[in-house]
This record gives sequence, C-alpha cells and structure tokens, in this order.
Amino acid sequence: MRSVLALALTFGATSPAFAASGPFLSMSNTDFVVTLAFLLFVGILLYAKVPGLLGGQLDARAEGIKKDLEEARALREEAQTILASYERKQQEVQAQADRIVASAREDAAKAADQAKADLEVSIARRMTAAEEQITAAQDSAVKEVRDQAITVAIAAADAVISKQMTATEANKLIDAAIADVDAKLH
Repeated sequence: MRSVLALALTFGATSPAFAASGPFLSMSNTDFVVTLAFLLFVGILLYAKVPGLLGGQLDARAEGIKKDLEEARALREEAQTILASYERKQQEVQAQADRIVASAREDAAKAADQAKADLEVSIARRMTAAEEQITAAQDSAVKEVRDQAITVAIAAADAVISKQMTATEANKLIDAAIADVDAKLH
C-alpha cells in the first residue's frame, strides 16, 4: 500500500515537468528557458568569482572559528591552572585552619590545666589561712581563759588574803617586797 501511494505522489509531483510542449530547444519551451537562465546565472556567478569569494569568506570564517577555538582552549587551560591554584590554596588554608583549631584546643587544655592548678593552689592557701585563723582563735581563747582564770585567782587570793591578813602583816609584806625589789635592782 505504501509503495502505491509513494508512486502516485511521485507521478503527481512530476507531472508539471512534462507540461512543456513542443521541441526542447525552442524559446517557447519553458524547460529550455529555465535551463538557459540557470546556466546564465551560474556563468555570471563564475565570472564574478562568487565561488572564490564564498570560499574566501568560508575560509576566513573557518580561520576565525579556529582562532576562537584556540583562544577558548587557552582560556580553558588557564582556568584549569587557576582552579588548581585555588584548590591548592584552599587546601593550604584548610590545613592552616586545622592547625589553628588544634593549637587553640591545646591552648584551651593548657589553660584549663593551669586554671585547675591555680585553683588547687588557691584552695590550699585558703585552707592554710583558715587553719592559721583557727589556731589563732584557739590561742586567743586559751589566753582569754588563762587571763580570766588569773583574774579570778587574783581576786580570790585577794579576798582570802584580805580576810586573813592583818594590817601589821600587810606592812611586813610590803616592806619585804620593797626590799626584794631594791635587792634585784642594785
């Protein structure tokens, strides 16, 4: 079915070519006139060197395209070189950042250890100061108790002596104390 349809279309399309009547080399034959016009057109094109001009233009266009391709290739190579350079720099910067982070971590760990040591020293100093204050408070309390005991003992002795001693005995004791002081000073 397809081949029949194809043949019908082919014959239908080529039927105007057979429309010319009469001898072929006659000016009344349209096929001959069209052929002469075509040959004349081709001759004018050849005389005017249009194929050479077209070839030159095509060659110039091809050269321009070739130069553009070479320039694009050079730009691509340059871009790849720059990209490699930036990637290398990025790796260097990343390595430097890693070193900085590691150094900061080490510094932070050292600072934490130092702060811990300083805190321990401070606690030890405060403990020592607190112990000294406790010792001083104990010594002060013992001294106060002793002083109080001495005061009470003196008051008690005074009371006992004043009840038991008479005026003559007191004068004798005063004279003996003066003599004792006189002997010690001279």
